[in-house]
Formats: sequence, structure tokens, C-alpha cells
Amino acid sequence: MRLGRLLAVGAGALAARYVLREVRSSPGAPALERTNFRGRTVTLAAGPALAVGAATAGALGAGSAPAGAAALLAGVGAGSVGLYDDIVGARPDQKAAKGFAGHLAALREGRVTAGLVKIAGVGAAGLGAAALLAADKRVAAHPRRQRAGAFGRGLDVLLGAGVVAGTANLVNLLDLRPGRALKSGMLLGAPLATGPYGGIAAGAVGAAAGLVREDLDERVMLGDSGANALGALLGVSLAARTGPLGRAGVLAVLAALTAASEKVSFTQVIQRTPGLRHLDELGRLAD
Repeated sequence: MRLGRLLAVGAGALAARYVLREVRSSPGAPALERTNFRGRTVTLAAGPALAVGAATAGALGAGSAPAGAAALLAGVGAGSVGLYDDIVGARPDQKAAKGFAGHLAALREGRVTAGLVKIAGVGAAGLGAAALLAADKRVAAHPRRQRAGAFGRGLDVLLGAGVVAGTANLVNLLDLRPGRALKSGMLLGAPLATGPYGGIAAGAVGAAAGLVREDLDERVMLGDSGANALGALLGVSLAARTGPLGRAGVLAVLAALTAASEKVSFTQVIQRTPGLRHLDELGRLAD
């Protein structure tokens, strides 16, 4: 079991590095160049590299066909719509809509923003992944699921979808400084890499580890593509190993953190907390 987890970590790192190299040398590479918070030119190539590398390694280490399919759908699906938002959302006509409320306001005006496409796409990927997990015999064997009727099973799938989408959104909210999202993903993924379905998280951790040095050196950026994919895969691992009550509890925490982000700056909280500030700055270029 430990060897399998180590192989998933290694596969994730190697796959992410390979895809990063291919994307950076592709004809479309210039379209992925962005300016970061310090005015440095970086590339969003790390986003699709993380999504493909983590999803592939996570699927191989999932331990069952339904769980592997859930990992692929969540990682590639969330990464794809995130990449769409990274590219289309950078257009001048898209930048006015900020936050969920801004995207809804644009929709009421008859405009479908790239951000709204991303929100819907991540939700759909989460729902599909949760439905695939429901087909896994080990997940379905949970006592509370066996006693649940059709309504209970449907609610359980919705809770699983919320966990996947909510974790994707949380990691994306943290992606405001070099290395922060990848460090957070590795810290959350390390304990999830043990036990049932740990191979999914192990693949995500490996892909994150394979890209973190270049992210800290401000040569690449995850963008919505990489951050959403990383969070979605960790969400699949969380949803797979928890029962209905566990999913509800995780979703409540994710909802509370998301609501808090509307009122409180996570960056300011990290800066005011010595331990978090040191971890956040670890390995980063000096200001």
C-alpha cells in the first residue's frame, strides 16, 4: 500500500513536469503569459500541467474504476473550465464582473461571463464525480448509505458534489501568492494520502510537489485551472472516504470559509499570524 502511494506521488510529479514542458513549448504558450502581483511575467502553463498530471496519477492510484473515473472527471473537468476562465476571463469585457454576485448580475443583464461558466462547470464536474463514487462498492457499503432510500442516496450525491466543488473553490481562493495554493494542497493532501482512496490525493500531492519550486520562483502560475483541479481532486478523496454526515460536516466548514472570504482577507490573516506567515513565505523570493 505504501509503495502504491509513493508510486502515485512520483507519477503525479513526473506527469505534471512533462505536461508543463509541452505546454510551455506549444504554439499557444504566449496566450498563457500573465503579470503577477509584483509585475513579473509568468505563465499559466502550470494550470493544465497540474490538472492533467494530478488527475492522471490520481486515477491510476484510485483503486477502482468508478473512483478513477471520478478523479479524472473532477480534475480534468475543473481544470478545463478553470483554463477557460483564465483565458476568456482576462478579456476587458469580462473583468467587470467580480465574485459570484457579479456573475449573477451579469446573467440578469443577459451576459454569460467566463466566471459563471467556470462555476457551473466545476459544479457539474463535482456532481458527475459524486455520482461515479456512488457506483463504487466500497463507498456504497457505508452503513448509513445502505439504510438510505432513494431520496437519501440522492442527497448524499449532492453533498459529495458540494464537497468536490467547495474544495476546488477554497484552494482557488488561496491562490493569491506564489506557492500558497500548492503548499495548502500538499498539507491537506498528505493525511488524505493514507487510508481508502489515498491514491487520489497522493497523485495530487505529487503533481503539486513537482511544480512548487517553479511557482515559488515566480516562473509559473496555477491560475484557476490548476487551483480548481487540485482542490477538486482533494475533494474527491474527501468525499470518497466520508459518509453522509461526514460530507455534510465538511461541506459546512467549506461554506463557512467561503462566506468568511467575502468579509475577511485570507492574505491579511496569514500576514498577521506568525506561524502561517512563516510557512507562507517559506521558499518564496524575497520582496
